[in-house]
Amino acid sequence: MRSLCWFAAPCAAAVFLSVLLLPESFLIPAGLLCALAFLLSFRFQGLTRRKIAMASSGLVIGFLWTGCYGLLFQAPAEALNGTEDIWQFTVTDYPAETSGGFSLQVTLPLEGTPDQKVILYSSDSLSDLRPGDIISARVSFSSSGRIRGQEVSTYRSRGIYLIGNTDEVSLVSRPERIPVQYWPRAAAKICRDSIFSLFPEDTAPFVSAVITGDKRTLPTGLYAAFQRAGLAHIVAVSGLHVSFLSGFLGTLTGPRKKRSILARILLLFFFAAMAGNSPSVLRAVFMEVFLLIAQAVDREPDKPTTLSAILLLLLLPCPAAAASIGLQLSFASVAGIYLITGPLTARWLKRLRRNGRALPKPIKGICVFSIGTFATTLGALLFTTPIAAWYFRSVSLAGLVTNLLTLWALSYVFIGGLLSVLAGALLPGAGAALARLVSWPARWVILVARAFSRLPFASLSLSTVFLVGWFVFTYSVILLCLAARGRGIRPAIPIAACAVSLCAALFMSIYPVLTSTLTVAALDVGQGASTLFFSKGQSVLVDCGGNSLDDPGDIAADCLQSLGASRLDTLILTHFHSDHANGVPELLARIDVSRLILPDVDAESSLRREILSLAGQYGCEVEFLSDDTRLDFGDAFITLYAPLGDGGANEAGLSLTCTAGDFDVLITGDMNEAVEHRLVKYKSLPDIEVLMAGHHGSKNACSEELLLTVRPETAVISSGYNRYGHPAPVTLERLGAAGCGIYLTDQMGTITFTYKGEQAP
Repeated sequence: MRSLCWFAAPCAAAVFLSVLLLPESFLIPAGLLCALAFLLSFRFQGLTRRKIAMASSGLVIGFLWTGCYGLLFQAPAEALNGTEDIWQFTVTDYPAETSGGFSLQVTLPLEGTPDQKVILYSSDSLSDLRPGDIISARVSFSSSGRIRGQEVSTYRSRGIYLIGNTDEVSLVSRPERIPVQYWPRAAAKICRDSIFSLFPEDTAPFVSAVITGDKRTLPTGLYAAFQRAGLAHIVAVSGLHVSFLSGFLGTLTGPRKKRSILARILLLFFFAAMAGNSPSVLRAVFMEVFLLIAQAVDREPDKPTTLSAILLLLLLPCPAAAASIGLQLSFASVAGIYLITGPLTARWLKRLRRNGRALPKPIKGICVFSIGTFATTLGALLFTTPIAAWYFRSVSLAGLVTNLLTLWALSYVFIGGLLSVLAGALLPGAGAALARLVSWPARWVILVARAFSRLPFASLSLSTVFLVGWFVFTYSVILLCLAARGRGIRPAIPIAACAVSLCAALFMSIYPVLTSTLTVAALDVGQGASTLFFSKGQSVLVDCGGNSLDDPGDIAADCLQSLGASRLDTLILTHFHSDHANGVPELLARIDVSRLILPDVDAESSLRREILSLAGQYGCEVEFLSDDTRLDFGDAFITLYAPLGDGGANEAGLSLTCTAGDFDVLITGDMNEAVEHRLVKYKSLPDIEVLMAGHHGSKNACSEELLLTVRPETAVISSGYNRYGHPAPVTLERLGAAGCGIYLTDQMGTITFTYKGEQAP
């Protein structure tokens, strides 16, 4: 068995290197170099020759196959990038509703090359389509590797290299029955529909996500709450869910009968297909299958061989899966459980047996469960946290506690949800009754996630050198403790050192903000606007919208909570366009907002109606601004100017200045040159230090008249991927001629100014 490991591990390593690090032009030479090593292995004898031969052959196959895969699949897709034509597609999944219409996963047959997987977006209604349908549409293709101007691996890691956009789709043909290969997707849809018909409205989306992995219907802010609380893995179907299902099937069919083991294996693969065959769920199913096969032949599985072989099984059909964050986290989690959980559990159970003899049996049972859950969570987190920190630049501190509080309930939600669906298919009344019962542990999980996510430091953004330093220090301590295991080091000492260093890092990170007169942060929300003002513990957010891959509401909430704040005193919206307000629903779901100040414009806007409805739901005071108003907060104040224009929402929006001592900031929203003229004429504007450039640097904003009047020292342009040419070159020229230092969020990320009170920054 270890011979397989000597081949599989290097082969998988070569694929990872090819996908994540090496340029494509290096793959063939790297494969040939490893082939030379394979030939040189014959100079050795015995086991050494065998190991070198197996490892070098694994490297050869890994490098060469990844290069060939790119030629077979990626190159034909890249040839279609930027083209537009009429094509026929085969639908492979049910359509999903999006903010602009529908999305649909299809395959595109190409002559002489393998079929291409495509994600198709359409403004036309696709709700009647189902897997197996043949459709026709005029489609413009773009690369899946770059979305909204940002490099992403989400689609490519699933073997999808093309995004298609179309205005109209026509059905060419439909089979009488859904083809067999699409039955798992049909079963997933039946399961989702059944859950939403049986479960109460407050728990149905969560139960559906737990069972099927479909997070699209989760309430606003809930998935972000799971992420901050360290519970995001419970709605990403993976090893935890597969172990629940396998254990339940084993209880029903008998643990050791070979026929029952075969049935369990088939059902597990069917479940993986229901969940979309994501890399994480396939890893979990393969792992469980290996364990079941070992059980059937009465052999103990070799862990390194099992892990490396499963990784190879996932990478060979699609080497690009190496870029899947879910796959990396999944394998890191298993590695941590293998290396850390077992020894910790054995040590702690030994102490429990030695010191807990007088404990009652129920208490012992709770202790055993707690030890197992805590050790498993700790093992998984130790290995997955560095990966999460690298990709997401954040670390959840609440994960250990929240997992201990919720994992017991999750098993009831998963198994109970499946039983409810099965019962509902036979006796709808019984299914609904069971669903109401299962909803209580589901509510508990949601309650824990929301409660912990609202804590200021439940999740740390590694945005300062102090927090990055703490993270590196903590893992250095962990590695030293692992290296010195068994030498009598008391755990209290390294734990105390890590805790003290965390407190010091937090203090050093937020001390400049807490002690400054005013901090201003232009948040990086893509093509949009969101500016946070913070003074002496009080906060004001102006606008909350953009087209960033992360929701603008999450970005604003994360920024606030990283400062130790759990509420927002005032939210001001200049107008109701999505690039200024589409993040408000998520923000209200995550943060307590005391007051909302709005212009009384765009009465027919659906976004305005949604925001007002949510404000009432969350108990947020709403004020429509009709006259100029002064708003004091901390050691600063904001002067709000009532709308000066008429016509569109841009012209009828709010504008404001924020003042602290001799430091002034001006925000003009999306007003054009004509409204800027009225602002200059009718309002007494001070000389300003920072200008939040109007309309994302549009050519119609930042007029010469405005710049001559307020004489800004610095201009911040909040923009991102867009089709309007923002920021306009003529605007950049005007700002440069006015002597402004120019900062752009799409190049620099979030831009922060801190005013100490003595002089402008």
